[in-house]
Amino acid sequence: MSDIIFQIGTRPVTVSELLLGLAGLGIAGLIVIAMMLYRSARMRREVSDMATHRARELEGRIAELMQAHSEMNGKLQTVAEISVSRQSDLTRTMNERLDKVSHRLGQNIQQQTQTTGESLSKLHERLAVIDEAQKNITSLSSQVVGLKDILANKQSRGAFGQGRMEAIVADNLPKGSFSFQATLSNKTRPDCIVHMPNGEPGVVIDAKFPLEAYEAFKSAAGPLEIKEASARMRTDISKHIADISGKYLIAGETQDTAIMFVPSESVYAELYDSFDDLIQKAYRARVVIVSPSMLMLAVQVMQAIFKDTRMREQAHLIQGEVVKLMDDVHRLRDRVLNLQRHFGQTQKDMEQVLVSSDKISSRGRKIEQLEFDEEEAAESKAEKKVKSGSTATQPDLLAGE
Repeated sequence: MSDIIFQIGTRPVTVSELLLGLAGLGIAGLIVIAMMLYRSARMRREVSDMATHRARELEGRIAELMQAHSEMNGKLQTVAEISVSRQSDLTRTMNERLDKVSHRLGQNIQQQTQTTGESLSKLHERLAVIDEAQKNITSLSSQVVGLKDILANKQSRGAFGQGRMEAIVADNLPKGSFSFQATLSNKTRPDCIVHMPNGEPGVVIDAKFPLEAYEAFKSAAGPLEIKEASARMRTDISKHIADISGKYLIAGETQDTAIMFVPSESVYAELYDSFDDLIQKAYRARVVIVSPSMLMLAVQVMQAIFKDTRMREQAHLIQGEVVKLMDDVHRLRDRVLNLQRHFGQTQKDMEQVLVSSDKISSRGRKIEQLEFDEEEAAESKAEKKVKSGSTATQPDLLAGE
């Protein structure tokens, strides 16, 4: 044991010293291995604790995401219920408005139809009156046997002319549009005044035609008598024209033209055939000489004026109602457009909410995948670190020894 094996410098190394050195070296190696095993176990415990902590954090985040997802689903369900409720309310409101508009439109159409029917019935009545008047005229023209006896008496002649004129006017003009024997502002009383519509001055009709001169003219035998009767006829008719022009043409109260009624077609024809100068004089004096048929024509023209006025009044009413109806239709269109915009906005909001929900779900899946990848990467990194540490520790310890 005390044998010298080798010598280090000047100091000899024996067998016992060599064995002691090897034994110390073995103990030191065991200590190093024990320390390495302890460090490895501690590192594994740390890695396990870290993984457990990460797993707990991940579970907490997943729970938070699930809670947020459930809250979002609840909000989406609430929004959907509110949208359905609003849509039903809007549909009910629109149906109610459409029902009101349809009801009002039906009432207006019914009223206009009723008004049009009444106007047409009145028109048929007037046409029937005109037909009856034409029948009366035909009957009167065929029954002229007692005209000469009537014309012989001045009062009877005046009553006859007045009666024919009143019959023609009363049969063709509506009530309230004429007056018989009315008094003007100058205290004169024409046989008839036709009140024109819209506040226009009235039209005067005179039925006091002087027939004595005409009878003398018709009964004259010789040239002298015919000449005298013609002069008398010109004088009487000229005076009558001047009386009508001076008494009945009042500015602002009557029209600037008056009507002189001749109650016989034959007298009227004789005037136009033999006394053209009287016709021209009457025109210059703004007096129109008319026969029964011409008076009928003039009255029908006045009737057309009254009818046109009434139709214009009805047309204004109809136009006013149509304008109101169009306003209602425009309001309905604007409200339907507003309703359409509201529906479009609601649909857009629902699409945005669904997009947000999809993004949240996608991000949750990405977070879940990223967390697991990070955990696996950390574990592999820790293992590599442990391995590299163990391999590097042995040379260091050997070098230190």
